[in-house]
Amino acid sequence: MNHVYHSNLKPYIEGLIEQKRAVGYSYKTQEFRLWQFDRFCMEHYPMEVNLTKKVAMHWAQRNEDEHVATLESRITPVRQLGKYMNGIGVDAYIIPNGIPGKKKRYEPHIFTSLELRAFFTEADKCSYDKRSPARHLVFPVIFRMIYCCGLRSSEARLLKVEDVDLETGMLKILHAKGKRDRTVMMSDDVLNLCCRYHKEVEKIFPGRIWFFPNHRGGYYSKCEIQYMFHKFWNKTGINSICGNRPRVHDFRHSFCVRRLNLWVAEGKDLNAFLPYLSMYLGHASLYETDYYLHLIQEFFSIITERTKGRFADLIPEVGHED
Repeated sequence: MNHVYHSNLKPYIEGLIEQKRAVGYSYKTQEFRLWQFDRFCMEHYPMEVNLTKKVAMHWAQRNEDEHVATLESRITPVRQLGKYMNGIGVDAYIIPNGIPGKKKRYEPHIFTSLELRAFFTEADKCSYDKRSPARHLVFPVIFRMIYCCGLRSSEARLLKVEDVDLETGMLKILHAKGKRDRTVMMSDDVLNLCCRYHKEVEKIFPGRIWFFPNHRGGYYSKCEIQYMFHKFWNKTGINSICGNRPRVHDFRHSFCVRRLNLWVAEGKDLNAFLPYLSMYLGHASLYETDYYLHLIQEFFSIITERTKGRFADLIPEVGHED
């Protein structure tokens, strides 16, 4: 993704991005946020040549109905921009730490079977586009892989062909969150789907590097995946939902809840099985995995009945915050 900048802060924005990538960061999402900030500067402060407190704090204001996590994703790159400018001897305001403040843990949307069927029905309708000749093949598969394997969006979109073993069904997840590597096994259904997909995409991009190639043969950005997710979701026509509006990452949450539900229904000992799920997901600690035990009321009822209070300390009766 190559953005063009027009504000007077252009050389500093480009310098920051170049610096981050020189030390190994992809910095794609942050690049998009800095492009938005550049447009903001052109609209509100076209003559301003410095990153002043007025400019920075105006940008840091929370928009109506904006989630704290979204605000934080806007603020962080601009805070880094201020630090970068100071580091090269240019006076700039640095947005203080602590803004936007402590955020509540996001309550994910757990997909129902009906919602999943509706979403994938729309994904399967993704049409051929000569500007992006593999798009109609990529999106029905990548979203199924994210859900069925419980992957993070970045883990799926950054898969290389060499990371996907179509003989054994093993995925190599490299340099994931926390710089941790792991392996994930696909189910037979997902493996067969990926085999058929690979044969078709190879005709379009022979010898490609990325398993899910974009229109140039590179990998999709986070924003592009989010855009297509919301495009398919909006086409389902499902307006009556419980809780927050669905996101791509909610496929991973839904995978975890359904897996735990299955284990409980089978009478499995969660003390014994939670560590396996934690390793499968690439979590840094069991605490991250324990969180899934209280996500939905249906699950709470099953846990209460089957465990007779053994996991009561893991299932809060009130809302959960970080």
